[in-house]
Amino acid sequence: MDYSALIAKRRDRFSELEEAIGDPNLFDEPKRATEMLREHRKIQQTLDLWENLQTAKQQLADNQELAKSIDPEFATMADEEIPVLEARITTLSTDLQYALLPADPDEDRDALIEIRAGAGGDEASLFAAELMRVYQRYADLRGWKCEHLESSPSDVGGFKEVILKVTGDEVFRYLKYESGVHRVQRVPSTETQGRIHTSTITVAVLPEAEEVDVEIKPDDLRIEVCRSGGAGGQHVNRTESAVQIFHLPTGIYVRCEEGRSQIKNKELALKILRSKLYEQKLRDQQDAYSTHRRSLIGSGDRSEKIRTYHFPQSRVTDHRIGLTSHNLAGIMAGDLSEFTAALQKAEMAERLAEAGM
Repeated sequence: MDYSALIAKRRDRFSELEEAIGDPNLFDEPKRATEMLREHRKIQQTLDLWENLQTAKQQLADNQELAKSIDPEFATMADEEIPVLEARITTLSTDLQYALLPADPDEDRDALIEIRAGAGGDEASLFAAELMRVYQRYADLRGWKCEHLESSPSDVGGFKEVILKVTGDEVFRYLKYESGVHRVQRVPSTETQGRIHTSTITVAVLPEAEEVDVEIKPDDLRIEVCRSGGAGGQHVNRTESAVQIFHLPTGIYVRCEEGRSQIKNKELALKILRSKLYEQKLRDQQDAYSTHRRSLIGSGDRSEKIRTYHFPQSRVTDHRIGLTSHNLAGIMAGDLSEFTAALQKAEMAERLAEAGM
């Protein structure tokens, strides 16, 4: 397929952005400036891919001609490089196709990760804490910042529920595949007869919403303050710093007691509420997606079993694409790259087919 026309449009848009970015008043509107710089960077990457692809195609043509040379040494050298160049052209062509697809506007957003213990009691709460650490380590590996927003500890040192905020470059693009039910099969430390128990944890990854994405009317909220629970020193025992917010039209409830400041907790609670309402808004738009793609990106459906962690056999299986990895230790240490890359590849293949590319 000839992408010259699409590339020409990208060049025109790139020129427009170059001119806009040169405006000394660009950062008078920080949000608009950030969006324009991000778009500029992405188009630059697309144009670089195009140039590299054209160069590789020319090199291949040159080598195919040299391979016909009467000089056997030249012919052999040129012939040996042909498979390498063909593989490079295939990779560059695929990357270019992906780059030319319409962008998902949510992929550049930061994300909230909500982890909840499901079936399995104490064992589920312990694995919820372990999954939390997996995402914290994954964030570290990618150079992101991970912030603990809210949690409800269990009696055995795990979490009944925990909410993290992850900020960085293209956070939601990589984390969105984690939404769904995570099933763990292992022998709990309290099991005396060596029996394998099955527990479940639900994960919801929400693109962080901005005020312009969701309108929250004050009349739709019931805000209450109360004392924080659990450990926290004398301060939280004396003051009513915890905040809980009820969104009356939807019944969504958010509680935040992590900070010592009531104002800070209210701000965090509203941030979480806004993202939950935005998630609901996105779910209403899911019918526009294909059924297959919805399953790949883990649409946030908390009843959808997406992954099983089988500790006795040291394996992890992603049920959406049928991929099994025996790198359980690496995955629990935060290395999710094998699954993320495979899920992205499957989603992109589906999007390319939908776009007729």
